[in-house]
Amino acid sequence: MAVNFVISPAVQSVLDELEIQRKKIVSTNYKGWGLILGGILLAFLVTNFGGLIAGLLVGAAAVIPGGVMLYKISDDTAQYKSRFKREVVGAALSSVDQCLTLDPSNGISESEFTSSQLFTTGIDRYHTEDLVCGKIDKTSFYFAEVHAEYKTETRTKNGTQTTWHDILKGIVFVADFNKNFNGVTVVRPKDFGSSIGAWFSKNIFSVGDKNVVELENDGFNKNFVTYSTDQVEARYVLTPAMMERINDLNQRSAYTVSLSFINSSMYIAFPLDKNYFEAPVYKTLLRPDLLDDDMSVLGFMYDIVHELDLNTRIWTKQ
Repeated sequence: MAVNFVISPAVQSVLDELEIQRKKIVSTNYKGWGLILGGILLAFLVTNFGGLIAGLLVGAAAVIPGGVMLYKISDDTAQYKSRFKREVVGAALSSVDQCLTLDPSNGISESEFTSSQLFTTGIDRYHTEDLVCGKIDKTSFYFAEVHAEYKTETRTKNGTQTTWHDILKGIVFVADFNKNFNGVTVVRPKDFGSSIGAWFSKNIFSVGDKNVVELENDGFNKNFVTYSTDQVEARYVLTPAMMERINDLNQRSAYTVSLSFINSSMYIAFPLDKNYFEAPVYKTLLRPDLLDDDMSVLGFMYDIVHELDLNTRIWTKQ
């Protein structure tokens, strides 16, 4: 579903103010980095012809002011990005649906991400932001950007080399399923095990290779492997209609999604290669397609409730 949003005169006024601030940030960044690079070049040239001390003094005369300019503008840049999220993106969400809210400083907690069992790899570094909450008809939902990573360390002749790897860089969507699950059911991409085989399962999760659920949907089984601690419940949840809807949802995603059904919630992880709801710094704010990508991802999340038919209350919570 394409979401219809309106940039009100009040939001347009904010955009006009932010555009002035953006130009100042860009100009200051160019000047600051210009001074730093020019200072380094001057230091190199003067050192060759006038000696090391003279080179360092000449270089410092340009590098230090450049660094100070970049340091001072960093606060303005943070404030510019914060205002864009709160007063532009937040207002656009409200114009789509009054119940939609954006909290840029909150997200999905690491403990909730881990307990969702979407991924089995232990987390070494975690960041989340841009929590969007809403309710469609009877179904409450929320989603946020998540970047979860693990690290590997390699011993080299120069010491230990640390390399960071993504567990998930994307969005985690959570919706009320209106059923208190007795067990845990997890739907993972078919290639999940092979891609992180060495890291699979640290015996802290409730499902594993022995809990594979055989489902009668070839298209679904081609893309996913399903694990559950309650085989009967897994089949009740993953009805033929639900599997078809998950297949359709997966085809609309750039990368294969992962799902889990735990407690009374459904979790979906969408790997993405872009950070959404961010203010552009080096592109103008005064363009008609400014929020198109952000509203597109919102529409995608908004549609999940309809596409998975979550408003149809098959079960009643006990």
